Amino acid sequence: MASAQQPPMIRIRGAIEGVDGPILTVKSREGTDVKVRVTDDAAVIGIAKSSLADIKPGSYIGVSAMPQPDGTQKALAVHIFAEAQRGTGEGFRAWDLRPNSTMTNATVAQTVTGTDGQNIQVKYKDGEKNVVVPPETPIVAFVTGNKSELKPGAKIIIFGATKKDDGTLETNRIGVGLDGITPPM
Repeated sequence: MASAQQPPMIRIRGAIEGVDGPILTVKSREGTDVKVRVTDDAAVIGIAKSSLADIKPGSYIGVSAMPQPDGTQKALAVHIFAEAQRGTGEGFRAWDLRPNSTMTNATVAQTVTGTDGQNIQVKYKDGEKNVVVPPETPIVAFVTGNKSELKPGAKIIIFGATKKDDGTLETNRIGVGLDGITPPM
């Protein structure tokens, strides 16, 4: 018996150019126009400006980073998950923000101010990482979003759109930058 193959998840970053009912026209960061159908039950996650002061031991965070020669991860962006999202995507993996970048979703074990920024040790089920967060690193928090924020000009990230048999893209989850923020992850 053949098992149904899961369609590949497609990550989309860009700005909404148009809204036609459930269809968003997005100008991707690569410069292409992409049409995405947002399901009726889609979760909209707001992405709000935050700060290092909001990252404390026990916080559940995601870190987009570049591996450093000494084994640390240099943060490109940090996002703080809402408590209800604890455990989402836990672990360490390759990421497509930049070539060779990584994503670590983990719990903060400790934070220490270092000479080159904040040093954060994070732990996840299969290991731990030491992350250096330079002062200029964008830090955001995931908050409750609203479909009304999906309007032309809004900057978005879709972590996993699926391609349907007719070639259209569909998502049931979309992150939208609040107050003009571009999702940094």
